[in-house]
Amino acid sequence: MFGTIFLLAIRSIRRHLLRSFLTILGIVIGVSAVVTMVTLGEATTAAVQKQIAALGTNVLQVRPGQGFGRGGGGPMPPNFDPDDVTAIAQQIAGVTAVAPQAQTTATAIYEGANWSTTINGTTNAYFAVQPWELTAGRIFTPMEEAAGKAACIIGSTVQNNLFRGGEAVGKRFRIGNVSCDVIGTLATKGQAGFGGDQDDIVIMPIKTVQRRFTGSTDVRLMLVGVNKAYSTTQVQASLTDLLRERRRITAGKEDDFNIFDTKQISDTLTGTTQLLTRIVAAVAAISLLVGGIGIMNIMLVSVTERTREIGIRLAIGAVANEVLMQFLVEAIVLSCLGGVVGLVLAQAMIGVATPLMGVPWMFDSEINLIAFAISAVIGVVFGYFPARRAASLNPIDALRHE
Repeated sequence: MFGTIFLLAIRSIRRHLLRSFLTILGIVIGVSAVVTMVTLGEATTAAVQKQIAALGTNVLQVRPGQGFGRGGGGPMPPNFDPDDVTAIAQQIAGVTAVAPQAQTTATAIYEGANWSTTINGTTNAYFAVQPWELTAGRIFTPMEEAAGKAACIIGSTVQNNLFRGGEAVGKRFRIGNVSCDVIGTLATKGQAGFGGDQDDIVIMPIKTVQRRFTGSTDVRLMLVGVNKAYSTTQVQASLTDLLRERRRITAGKEDDFNIFDTKQISDTLTGTTQLLTRIVAAVAAISLLVGGIGIMNIMLVSVTERTREIGIRLAIGAVANEVLMQFLVEAIVLSCLGGVVGLVLAQAMIGVATPLMGVPWMFDSEINLIAFAISAVIGVVFGYFPARRAASLNPIDALRHE
């Protein structure tokens, strides 16, 4: 019996294709909007987590100032010095490595090609704190670090623009007024979490950068690696106490430095993107409610149009439950069809949006199944009242209907 009812429902839908399409349009828009928003939200969250992970796990970033900028209208707080780096490494429990950094910008030149890039002066501890694979070559030797040799490890952007993507290890190029020997090339990382190209970089021994470029021993940034067995919060508190003591900050005065925990940044950004995803998905879900109302409205019109047909069926022996089931199945088929079309449309929109947004393509089977199930439930909920109305018609009155 169910097979016959299903065929009757399909036949009725095919009889009015345009009306059926307009009926399911609300469901199509609702399902596609919800699936697209949730999937793109999850993809954005994954991209943020990947970008934060590129900064290193269990890493504390220590900068002078009270924020990313100067932190006010006063004078710039003093930078750190090499003794601060040594003190942190030796006096704070749970610290695995400390990577000091001194940065500047300069133009790199090789055989007529030139490229403006960032120079990052640091030590081999940099590669221990936030692992960055090399595609070729090696890191610095202790002698190169101690003597401040002009040895360079370059990012893929610099390699592509100076060496046309070809082999760079063993070659020499000029950056600023320094001739630099390429000893290694870095794997591609892509865009940074706050913008900028992570691969547009030349890494040199910090002493080389301080002597040949900045002209001082200042350390602008320190990356502090934390042992996984220790709490980053505890290490951060110890680090704060040590730096306040070394920088002679008396009680009651604010810190003239800031410490960022990459895990806390990741958790905060992830929570924010997930919250925004839920809000947008909730707004998009309103379209499903509108689609359900549209199905109920069209089904009521259909009941009115087919009153004589219903009367004939009831007069020749059909029971009320069979009539109810026919119209209910028709509503469910319509809503499920809208769900399928919505899922297909969602995947198409996701495929277009992910490259534009720079996030990875993802397929979340759970949200797709939930969205389809909701579309089916909407067919049951909003199709029951018209079906019940059709089943409750009096056969005599229905046959008299014009």
